[in-house]
Amino acid sequence: MVDTAPRATIIDGKAFAAGLVERITAATMRLEHDHGVRPGLAVVIVGDDPASQIYVRNKGETTTRAGMRSETHRLADTTTQTDLLALVQTLNADPGIHGILVQLPLPAQIDSSAVLGAIDPDKDVDGFHVVNAGRLAVGLPGLVPCTPLGSTMLLKATLGDLSGLHAVIVGRSNIVGKPMAQLLLAENCTVTVAHSRSRDLPALCRSADILVAAVGRPEMIRGDWIKPGATVIDVGINRVPSADPVKAAEGKTRVVGDVAFSEATTVAGGVTPVPGGIGPMTIACLLANTYVAACRSAGVESERLDA
Repeated sequence: MVDTAPRATIIDGKAFAAGLVERITAATMRLEHDHGVRPGLAVVIVGDDPASQIYVRNKGETTTRAGMRSETHRLADTTTQTDLLALVQTLNADPGIHGILVQLPLPAQIDSSAVLGAIDPDKDVDGFHVVNAGRLAVGLPGLVPCTPLGSTMLLKATLGDLSGLHAVIVGRSNIVGKPMAQLLLAENCTVTVAHSRSRDLPALCRSADILVAAVGRPEMIRGDWIKPGATVIDVGINRVPSADPVKAAEGKTRVVGDVAFSEATTVAGGVTPVPGGIGPMTIACLLANTYVAACRSAGVESERLDA
């Protein structure tokens, strides 16, 4: 009889994120008390996509709880690119706003690249601006995309020193895959970036001490793709039909990652769940970036938040 009992450590991103938000809140209070600077985050949402509305509301509530100034700009889905760019320029010029986030996706009439490129790089708390991508690539201080930043924090908290470990990243997006590779290179990992044209993807995955799944395909990474004892970071958030046939027939869904979680727990040394893994870290790191941006705007050294 095969032993299928879970043996992996479940990496609790929700708990780590809660601790991170507590540290950010304390640091924010000291920044305002000592230097008169209150970090401010402006979130812009265009249209009425339900998932985006919920996400934006959660961001606003978390920002306020952390003691920061929170602004939400809700625009109609008929908003023109010219009007949106004008709002971005207004926020760029507002000294009380240190972070600007434009919620994606945007309506078809708006060029997302043009809008993201118009954000002041020093207020680009999503870390998507080409200037911040360049800073990360050459090792200069900048604002780092939140999901890779949170993933790296969890890896360091779980494994300690990452030097010399082989990391395989499945996915090469500008939002996760590429910045994740840069962050792990900075931690002295040996990094392989795999993608849709990689040959023998399962074998590549099995070579990883650290496996990061960021492809947007439900449960694509199977248990037998994972090296025994490896640490698995699942960035995927996918909605699939409910496992209950009755609920599935009613159109009910459930959220799964890019990794077959139950299989992974029998092989991996540690694995992030979905939900409750990387998702909470993304919002916490958005606040961390806003705090760092506020410190830099005031010429104040930011406190360490990852410990």
